[in-house]
Amino acid sequence: MHVHVAPDVIERRLSDLDLASEFLTHGLRGFVLKSHYVPTAERAAVVRQVRPGIEAVGSITLNHAVGGLNPAALEISARLGARVVWMPTVDAANEWTARPVNAPPPAWGAVQAELMARAGYPAPISLLDPAGQLTAPASECLELALAHGMVVATGHIGRAEVFALVERVQAGDGAVVVTHAEFPSLNLSAGEQLELTRRGAFIEHCFTTAHTGKTTWDTLISNIRATGPQQVVISTDLGQTTNPPVAAGLAEFAERLLAAGFSSAAVTRMAVTNPCQLLGIGIVQEV
Repeated sequence: MHVHVAPDVIERRLSDLDLASEFLTHGLRGFVLKSHYVPTAERAAVVRQVRPGIEAVGSITLNHAVGGLNPAALEISARLGARVVWMPTVDAANEWTARPVNAPPPAWGAVQAELMARAGYPAPISLLDPAGQLTAPASECLELALAHGMVVATGHIGRAEVFALVERVQAGDGAVVVTHAEFPSLNLSAGEQLELTRRGAFIEHCFTTAHTGKTTWDTLISNIRATGPQQVVISTDLGQTTNPPVAAGLAEFAERLLAAGFSSAAVTRMAVTNPCQLLGIGIVQEV
């Protein structure tokens, strides 16, 4: 549910079509195309046409490149078939105030720093007003996402924003995923993750967060054990030139969970069943 591939403004390991070929080789069903800067529903449609058998899913991330918390951009992406909307990531206010100074730099850091250095670049985005309530643009975007049945993912927003968003989406009977819960600018505790699952959220854990030293494997696995697999999604967040291939990263993640004592059924639930449920994709049963 979380890959970064070319074309992109950041150099990537491979293209979306090459990733589809890689997935077909490994017997993997599909992926959500995530970009910090551009909507991907049109790209996903091309991948599905050119690589039959792959379920490529489009998305939009509400950063300044699409107008930030922009209902019009969200509406068009939804009408084009995007199934996931991420709240701000590289332009999230939380990303620039809560990231530890000693945290490993994100892959997009250099590009984003150049963009933000331009005179007139808009201020970082918060979902909350001074009173701690969701802003009108945030609320309008969430209403549209709910109306179109999209999965709402939290992006790089902060704790208070995450809890407010989860409450609002669940009140509308929508699906919400807490994005890479161990990422340095968020780094939710096991207790916070458990509370969010009790409120109906799914928790996403990403291979890259531990692989690149932004958290430890012990912490990540301990957090999954604390919530249980019922509302957990394991993703890779891969596609960077310096990291392993996506399929290899997903396989290593599964192997680490099995070695930690999780059953194959639990791993399948986190890697296959829960993502398919969230995206509304039928699961193909092996004969």
